[in-house]
Amino acid sequence: MKKLIPFLLLLFVLSCRKNNNKINREDYDKAYSFLKTSQKDSAFKYFNKAKDEFINQEKLSYAGSCLVNMAIIQNDYGDYYGSQETGLSAIKYLNEKEDSYELSSNYNSLGIAFQNLKEYKKASKFYSLAAKFSQDPVDSLTHLNNKAVAFSYSKKFDSANILFNRILHYPNLKKHPFLYSKVYDNQAYFKFVQNKNYNAEEELLNGLKIRDSIKDNDGLNASFSHLTDYFENRDIAKALFYAKKMFQTASFNKSPDDKLEALQKIIQLEKPENIKATFRQYQNLKDSIDTARNKSKNQFAFERYDSEKLKRQNAEKEVELLYKNIGIGALILALVGGFFWFKRRKKRLQQEKEIEVKNTQLKMSKKVHDVVANGIYQVMTKIENQEDFDRDKALDELEFVYEKSRDISYDKTAEEKEFSKVISELIASFTNDTVKTFTAGNSPGIWEPISSTVKEEIYQMLRELMVNMKKHSQASHVAVKFEKINNRVEIQYKDNGVGISGDLVYKNGLRNTASRIEAINGTITFDTKIEKGLKVNLSFPAS
Repeated sequence: MKKLIPFLLLLFVLSCRKNNNKINREDYDKAYSFLKTSQKDSAFKYFNKAKDEFINQEKLSYAGSCLVNMAIIQNDYGDYYGSQETGLSAIKYLNEKEDSYELSSNYNSLGIAFQNLKEYKKASKFYSLAAKFSQDPVDSLTHLNNKAVAFSYSKKFDSANILFNRILHYPNLKKHPFLYSKVYDNQAYFKFVQNKNYNAEEELLNGLKIRDSIKDNDGLNASFSHLTDYFENRDIAKALFYAKKMFQTASFNKSPDDKLEALQKIIQLEKPENIKATFRQYQNLKDSIDTARNKSKNQFAFERYDSEKLKRQNAEKEVELLYKNIGIGALILALVGGFFWFKRRKKRLQQEKEIEVKNTQLKMSKKVHDVVANGIYQVMTKIENQEDFDRDKALDELEFVYEKSRDISYDKTAEEKEFSKVISELIASFTNDTVKTFTAGNSPGIWEPISSTVKEEIYQMLRELMVNMKKHSQASHVAVKFEKINNRVEIQYKDNGVGISGDLVYKNGLRNTASRIEAINGTITFDTKIEKGLKVNLSFPAS
């Protein structure tokens, strides 16, 4: 019996260890199921959930794998900046010895993101890393082909050609026709790009023939694109033929980006009387793609926002549990200390704000004195000293002083920077230890058609909302989403604070915001019926 007890204890320890090592991968498997059926939005959502679960389980390789897949999905939807951020954050979770496949995929994804943003030097660096960690020779050569393409786009044609030749001399490469035809076609095309007199027709047609024989539809698309460019200044009829073939193949592949590129080429080559219908088709497709991608980008941003919110909630629960274990006495001590610290900090911030306001007032008073008061006094002096009063001249001088006074009130510093950055910096400036802010969809393109006057009004309204949040909401998470729909800019502000209880009362801040939005023919709505927090929607014309 005594010999049996240690054995039973060993079984108990092993069983506990086995349970501790058990991986909960329900959301991970669900994400892959969605990925296999091309439901990438849903796949992203569940990869994000699974990533947080794996981090909590300390299964870091799995967490890294989730981030790699998320970055690839973001790349597919054109969210290149988001893909960079996600891909770079995945690296710290991956082990160079055990996760070589994931690292290779991740570095290739980063290379694609940087290449699409025309940062070819960084793209080349990540393609090299992708080839380094690849365990399959064919995959490694594929990454090197991508690197050669990046070299070509940055006009390093000699380096690209050396790399293309190195790949083409790989033993038995023709046994891998997908890769062989890709490298063969790319080398011929970029030789033509380097030298417009280079006769690449035979090589490009050979590449097309190989791709057609192996039913490489993606490759056929690339061949048709290259042949269109080659014949553009040699034979318009052939160029138009291949552009239309590209459009047909892209339609079969369900590739909207390739369809858009094909339509663009057709518009440049088509007869004037046929351009209008093709251009309308191009514009409709482009609008559809932009809308879908903006929607996905915003969804990805809010998924990450919800994830951070959940982390914060879990952290708060852990802190509460810790306080209970320590005891009521330690809890009271921490609360009392925190209360006085918060009160002192609030007072200090208020004093700093008052000093800042006073300095601003002094600065403004000086400007008013120098420009307005002195200007008016100068006009008065002239009138007083004139025997014959010239009313029109006096009015002109007063109008000049008036314009100067308007220059004082209008802050033009925001125009010195790109407006999307100004807005991002405004919202980010309210982030601190207790408040996290998130911005989605704030791309430079949204603000291009907007006048400086409207930008100033929007800036002041957003600042009013953020200040109101800071003063009254007690929110810990704030998200601001920007979107352009049907020639209108839609801005959604959302926080998880105390909201607005009872009927909405238009005090000074809200009254100013309402008058500003009316001045630019926009609308503002306050959603006070949500479960928690405040939701404000701003809408105004984009032009």
